[in-house]
Amino acid sequence: MTTHAATGTPMRIGLVGAGPWARLTHAPALAAHPGVRLGGVWGRRPEAARALATAHGADAYSGDAGFDALLAASDAVAFAVPPDVQARLAARAAAAGRHLLLDKPVATTVAGAREVAGAAERAGVASVVFCTLRFAPGTAGWIGEQAATGGWFTARALWMGALFADGEGNEFGASPWRREKGGLWDVGPHALSVLIPVLGDVTEVVAAKGPADATQLLLRHTSGASSTVTLALDAPQGAVGTEVEFRGEGGVATLPAGGGDALGAFRAAVDALSEAARTGVAHPCDVRFGLRLTEILAQAEAEVRTRA
Repeated sequence: MTTHAATGTPMRIGLVGAGPWARLTHAPALAAHPGVRLGGVWGRRPEAARALATAHGADAYSGDAGFDALLAASDAVAFAVPPDVQARLAARAAAAGRHLLLDKPVATTVAGAREVAGAAERAGVASVVFCTLRFAPGTAGWIGEQAATGGWFTARALWMGALFADGEGNEFGASPWRREKGGLWDVGPHALSVLIPVLGDVTEVVAAKGPADATQLLLRHTSGASSTVTLALDAPQGAVGTEVEFRGEGGVATLPAGGGDALGAFRAAVDALSEAARTGVAHPCDVRFGLRLTEILAQAEAEVRTRA
């Protein structure tokens, strides 16, 4: 793996994306991080890229030549664009030798995710996939504790949002890819990123469609444990919530509240990428893990279609 020299100089991280996720989380976290210099902001909409870059004292880029210019000004690239746009650009960034801070899911097709993983492997660059609960201070340690405990018999995960509810004014509800792909692809990676480190990789998938965009999964894991997962973005407001529960020999463990600090979690993900780039030691939540998430979700999506 190509390492980032430990010179004491900040890692230059370019930001790809200028939408709400980039504006609310990525840009402020990168601009405030003491070990990072925001290398610039690239956006598909030049005016949005200029506005976000100006707000954080960075250069703005757009277009194909602008993306190459951002890469030239960066050691690593953070992504806040739709997954299949991310996959195409991330493969290009990796081929240019840039480390990758990816959003979840890496892509909504297995081919797209494999392209990114292959490019990162060939270039020997570091990568981290930003699954919030794996990095949030209130939940990251808890996940590690449950993995160390072991002896789990079964688990239950529920991720339900009301992004598309009338009058909610949620900026993410206007996202075309979220409307098309639903909760399976948007919040499914969050659920899997908690379950897999504790119960092991998924060996069997049963999936069925529920009301609206809801998807229900029954999973078998390498540990022998099973888990059930309910995912939705278009739930009624009164049904909204996030829950994870493990049951086994040691009793019941419930995901603690307070895992919603996206800024703190993103700063930790930046630290993880910097460490992986410096040491050459891959992070557990790297692009290969991101590829595995895409494979599982694609299998579930295919099964839902066969039952439709």
